[in-house]
Amino acid sequence: MAAVIMASDGGYDPVISKLITSLKETDNLSDEQDLGFLQNLLQSKELNALVNVHSKVAKINKDDRIAPLLSASMQVLMEVLELLAPRCHISPLCKEIFHLLQTPHLQSVLLAHDAIAQKDFYPHLPDIPIEVDEDEETIKIVQLVKSNEPLGATIKTDEETGKIIIARIMHGGAADRSGLIHVGDEVIEVNNINVEGKTPSDVLSILQNSEGTITFKLVPSDGKLDQRESKVRVRAYFNYEPDGDPYIPCKEAGLGFQRGDILHIVSQDDSYWWQARKEGEKTTRAGLIPSRALQERRILHDRTQKEPNGDTKKGSCASICSTPPGSPNSNNPCRGPKTKKIMYDTAENDDFDREMIATYEEVAKLYPRPGVFRPIVLIGAPGVGKNELKRRLVARDPEKYKSPVPYTTRPMRPGEVAGREYLFVTRDKMETDIAAGKFIEHGEYKGHLYGTASESVKAIVNAGCVCILGPHYQALKSLRTVQLKPYIIHIRPPPFEELKKTRTKARARSTFDETNSRGFSDEEFNEMIRSDERINFLYGHFCDDEIENCELTEAFEKLVTLANKCESEPLWAPASWVQ
Repeated sequence: MAAVIMASDGGYDPVISKLITSLKETDNLSDEQDLGFLQNLLQSKELNALVNVHSKVAKINKDDRIAPLLSASMQVLMEVLELLAPRCHISPLCKEIFHLLQTPHLQSVLLAHDAIAQKDFYPHLPDIPIEVDEDEETIKIVQLVKSNEPLGATIKTDEETGKIIIARIMHGGAADRSGLIHVGDEVIEVNNINVEGKTPSDVLSILQNSEGTITFKLVPSDGKLDQRESKVRVRAYFNYEPDGDPYIPCKEAGLGFQRGDILHIVSQDDSYWWQARKEGEKTTRAGLIPSRALQERRILHDRTQKEPNGDTKKGSCASICSTPPGSPNSNNPCRGPKTKKIMYDTAENDDFDREMIATYEEVAKLYPRPGVFRPIVLIGAPGVGKNELKRRLVARDPEKYKSPVPYTTRPMRPGEVAGREYLFVTRDKMETDIAAGKFIEHGEYKGHLYGTASESVKAIVNAGCVCILGPHYQALKSLRTVQLKPYIIHIRPPPFEELKKTRTKARARSTFDETNSRGFSDEEFNEMIRSDERINFLYGHFCDDEIENCELTEAFEKLVTLANKCESEPLWAPASWVQ
């Protein structure tokens, strides 16, 4: 302990020794008690230890040799991972570095480095309390320079007091960066104009007509709300345009986005309006978007408004299909294909008003694992070419891409080989296995059961191969699990004219008539498009990507590109899948 609290020469710290000497020589302190107190304080081990530690820390801070070069090494690591991911299948060295940088020990070291470099270890002391007269009101004056950038704050009238208060501070905006304006602050004056009795619109007019510096006179709120950003990312499942939203508090503060965009939710403090940025954009200012609860209420309201009569259930089949009146199927707008209709046990619920309201889904980056590939699932309307794309992908590299052999209870046909086209079992056996949960999807067609066993998929994945599945779209809810982590691609038809032109040119044969080899009819093309729209409405939010199958060769090339991307790049996936 003596080595810690004493100076290197064995005595007290030189500065303290000088103070003690000066204290003994002074005549100003007539009170012996005060003199004794100061001498004991300066000679105490505790004070000398603190001075000694301070001197060492100060010396270290002056040493440029150990100064951090950057304070965001973890961010650099993530950027390096993004750059390496597409090259892992090209260079073994890139692959080795890619997996090395994901080790927990290395990332923990970098996190500790960043904490020290950012001096995050300093204590955060509370504000010093200021003793003021209870009847005296504290006022703060804030000046901001007006620019083309929005202020980044919204105001409202307090329902109880009728006063104008700060309702919201936008993360990254001018008000937030100033650190001087907080939620709950009462606005007294704007540019020396008293706002008592005025409406938020009046205050907005004052701000719009102001030039240069804007001065606010504010009464601070009782407590400052935490403005730290959350790290939540979500995938949006609807389009949003703030200019067309009559209920947004401030259109200028809104953030527009498209279905499929990844959004960084920086604040969920407001029950109805979240603050978010688009992932990857460099802007620091967040924008307003409708919260999940608000958007779900809007969707439910829209579905209710579309009901043809009061007896129709919200979200039921009649309210979600869009067959135009007068068409051949107008009396039954949700009628499926006349043939090849499979009724799955995982059949669609009528209760779409809860389960099928797709707004946002929390996501995180899912990094590929060496030797363990995500199954690729292709869904699409009957006749769109899904099975042909699956067949071509398996044929391209049979050792890498494999499709599980389905089970069936129907009799074997001439030319078929057991275990090649199907695994043939008895109905009792298959029903027993279905009840035991051994099938990831199953259904009945023309009195016979069909299905894909879970073990068949697991065997392909465990063998280090890419499992290719082409199930009925109703099976997606059963397939999209943390155990399988599938990459789902929606195969979509082009518009009617292109669909008819390309299929006629390729002499494509109808899949709707097993007994007669012929081309597709116009009604079958229309049915394919209607079925695709219905799939997109009900299950589109489950899909990671989509391919428009106009020209089969081009569609296959895109499928190969997506398959390579799935096994070599980190991709956004449900947050529950990322441990």
